[in-house]
Amino acid sequence: MKKIFAFLFVLFSIFTVHAQIERVKWTTETEKLSDTEYHLIYKAEIEDHWHLYSQFLPEDSTIPTEFFYNEEQLGKDFELIGKATESESITDFDKVFQMDLTYFEDHATFTQKIRILNPEIKNIESEASYQACDDKSCIFDSQVLNFSLTGSSEVVVATIDDKSKVLSEKLQLNVTGWDKYEKEEVKEKSNFGIFILGFLGGLIALLTPCVFPMIPLTVSFFTKSASNSQKGLVNAMLYGVFILLIYVLLSLPFHFLDSLNPEILNTISTNVWLNIFFFLILAFFAFSFFGYYEITLPASWGNKMDAASSNIGGFIGIFFMALTLAIVSFSCTGPILGSLLAGSLTSDGGAMQLTMGMTGFGLALALPFTLFAMFPKWLNALPKSGGWLNTVKVVLGFLELAMAFKFLSNADLVKHWGLLKREVFIGIWIVLGIGLLLYLLGKIKFPHDGPLKKLSFGRISFAVLVAAFVVYLIPGLTNTKHANLKLLSGFPPPLPYSLYEKESDCPLGLNCYKDLAEGLEAAKTENKPIMLDFTGWACVNCRKMEEQVWSQDKIYNLLKKDYVIVSLYVDDRKELDEDEQFQFIKHNGSLKNIKTIGDKWATLQTLNFASNSQPFYVLLNHDMELLNYTNAYETDDEAYYDWLMEGLKNFKE
Repeated sequence: MKKIFAFLFVLFSIFTVHAQIERVKWTTETEKLSDTEYHLIYKAEIEDHWHLYSQFLPEDSTIPTEFFYNEEQLGKDFELIGKATESESITDFDKVFQMDLTYFEDHATFTQKIRILNPEIKNIESEASYQACDDKSCIFDSQVLNFSLTGSSEVVVATIDDKSKVLSEKLQLNVTGWDKYEKEEVKEKSNFGIFILGFLGGLIALLTPCVFPMIPLTVSFFTKSASNSQKGLVNAMLYGVFILLIYVLLSLPFHFLDSLNPEILNTISTNVWLNIFFFLILAFFAFSFFGYYEITLPASWGNKMDAASSNIGGFIGIFFMALTLAIVSFSCTGPILGSLLAGSLTSDGGAMQLTMGMTGFGLALALPFTLFAMFPKWLNALPKSGGWLNTVKVVLGFLELAMAFKFLSNADLVKHWGLLKREVFIGIWIVLGIGLLLYLLGKIKFPHDGPLKKLSFGRISFAVLVAAFVVYLIPGLTNTKHANLKLLSGFPPPLPYSLYEKESDCPLGLNCYKDLAEGLEAAKTENKPIMLDFTGWACVNCRKMEEQVWSQDKIYNLLKKDYVIVSLYVDDRKELDEDEQFQFIKHNGSLKNIKTIGDKWATLQTLNFASNSQPFYVLLNHDMELLNYTNAYETDDEAYYDWLMEGLKNFKE
């Protein structure tokens, strides 16, 4: 079972077909290198507008191309020498999985070197397992191939036994009613969200003691040192542009790394040691904000930049002034940038999201210098520097520490250590929230805090918000329906990762079936419609749908009382019982080995619905007739409720 799938948003389309469409055609060749060594050459012809994925993908992105061999032959008749090599590929942003992936267009060649151990062997059987996608949908498929060591090779025209024929037929649902419903369109997501987060981070950085006092000093310098007010305004605007440019430039090296190896950025979200590293770094930043030590770049850097800005006039001098600001303010901006870096690179957007975040951050820092230069009278409205700036730093320290535990939680989930179960994680946040509340009320102090004579309105207001957040977290410690903290969905560990023993392993404790035949029988007995829930154990968007949408009272009650849920886990790698394993013969005459539960349900999904995206929901009656259009990642609970109600209405009619 793969860990967290890196796709946070899946585009898909539904085709009116009842047999899997062949998007990739495979042929084989054999190249003799010596009496005992051969090259097995796989050649794939890929349909226009579709692409086939590389063998070498980020660990938890999507399904790579893989080659398997007959277990009775491998190690006895021949052995593999190294890994299969592949022809020139493309690494680019994939619209389906919203991340940089490596894939092939038009055609691909894979070459596996082998050594013959049995001189009598004439043929080698292999299975190519792969996923192919266009811009909207995917298929997951496999094909049994034959390599002849006597000079001929061909795609096997499969024959299967009677058991396989019977079990293959059961996968064909013969779904009807496709002509009644329109195809669903899903909008692409953008990087605007990370830009806004970066912008907010920049606004917070402005309120730190390293940056805030620089605003009136720098603006006064430009307005007074220039020969005229117009030139001073231009210089101040240029200064702001250079601040923005510097932070954008900081993200460019990550694009270089991304182009060399996208795995460097895209595997961070599930890399245990990198998550632990981020935990330690953010904790280190947090205690810096608390005032126990300062994180600064070498003083010589700032001195050199300051000297350069004084000695060099014009545009270049202003650029060095902006660079000086970035260096001397690092002790306050560094921790915020560190959080932005970690948050961007542990999402699926990689370097591009980092650039968007840095752009937002730089823009927020640059705007005040430009605006106050344009309207210098506004400087009179700025609050005076004082102890409140240190308060901002300490508050940021608590937020950094809370964020740090998110990364430690990622590592814990991947390794299943059980250290940060959901209730433990929420408990830590409650403790940090109480600590922040006590600080705001003046009950605890840190090294750089002065005497607190009275509580300001802003301090009291923020303390109330913190107290409200702590109260909101408390139900998360319980084993009740209120433990689902929907506003934080996807941030704490998932609901099943709990200290409590759950009565049901179905989402939200709903009744569900994990076998289609059992679910259909229950639906007939209870006279209810079926909701096929194509899901995955490690599907992030599936959990978001369950915790944020299914948990809505009217949707929850509708699913519980009026539907039979059949949850089919397409990433379940548990092997089927031997008498349930079979070979599925496809329309092109090749075979797919159905060995695991996931193989079975993934094949059923692509065969009947020509889609390989999760979550994926289908409403059916007992005769396998559609009751509404198929649905996917629909976060609008009203729209999802209407979709369910329409299906129920059609069932009753």
